[in-house]
Amino acid sequence: MGTQNPSAPPRAQSASAANPTRTRHHGGGIVHENTRHTARFVVIGNHLVQHKELSLLAIGLACHIQSLPTDAGADIKSLTARFPEGPTRIAAALRELETHGYLRRERVRTPTGRIVTRTVSCNQPGNRPGNQPGNRPKAPHREAADTGRPDRRPARPATTDRPSRPREPRPRKALPAVPQPDCKVPGLLRTAVDLLTDLRRHDSRLLLSAADTAHLAPGVAAWLERDVLPSAVRRALTADLPDEPLHRPAALLAHRLADRLPPPAPFRAPAPPPPARLPVHNCDGCDRGFRAPEPGLCRDCRTTAAPLS
Repeated sequence: MGTQNPSAPPRAQSASAANPTRTRHHGGGIVHENTRHTARFVVIGNHLVQHKELSLLAIGLACHIQSLPTDAGADIKSLTARFPEGPTRIAAALRELETHGYLRRERVRTPTGRIVTRTVSCNQPGNRPGNQPGNRPKAPHREAADTGRPDRRPARPATTDRPSRPREPRPRKALPAVPQPDCKVPGLLRTAVDLLTDLRRHDSRLLLSAADTAHLAPGVAAWLERDVLPSAVRRALTADLPDEPLHRPAALLAHRLADRLPPPAPFRAPAPPPPARLPVHNCDGCDRGFRAPEPGLCRDCRTTAAPLS
């Protein structure tokens, strides 16, 4: 009776801290009733749904994004309209996924010249198509054979430090063509240059160089030639600009000048010239001023002098 059982544990065992999902009660825990999916399903890896550093919101958001079809909306505005969470929590979850490689955001230019943000969902971070082991080119491996013979190849002389050739600058991509005015009036081109120079006051990203301004000035002159006010041209060039940084603002302005060019103004007959004004003369009879092609008598003096003659 006084002998203790050596096989009995000294105290009750607690759940391991390394496995927090382990139940503390015998016979408890989760039981799966699985049915095989044959349509409308997506494969999600355990490395995502059991991630130890991602929040529950980030894991659920990643599963939702991976189930979306291509070109579906996955920005903060679309996700906020879909779920009850606010934009702040959804933005924080997207940043988590981007930090751990499940999400990537790229800026692309659309055919219309607008720069948009494209969201790339990665179901296996670090395994991009170009980084697969089968796609990597294998470097040639040469193993030197030890034949016991002395190497008779002449030793290469030590290379001296040669001055590195300066790298040639990459050729600058040409700007899109702009409309040309029918008549290049110096005053019209001067107004176009002033309008382009003043764009930086409305948006600091539209700071143009002298070469870009000279290229865009004929396009602005073509708008002004079609009876478009300078304020309307400025509004067409600066309205609805993308929020992202503009890497080539001159290319965007050149595209807008060509794509949004208004039609020519309707034909208007030239106004008749004003009637010629005759010079003023003093009457030889009464010294009163009157207008006539030549000096002489005024109308009253001519009327009075007519019967006498």
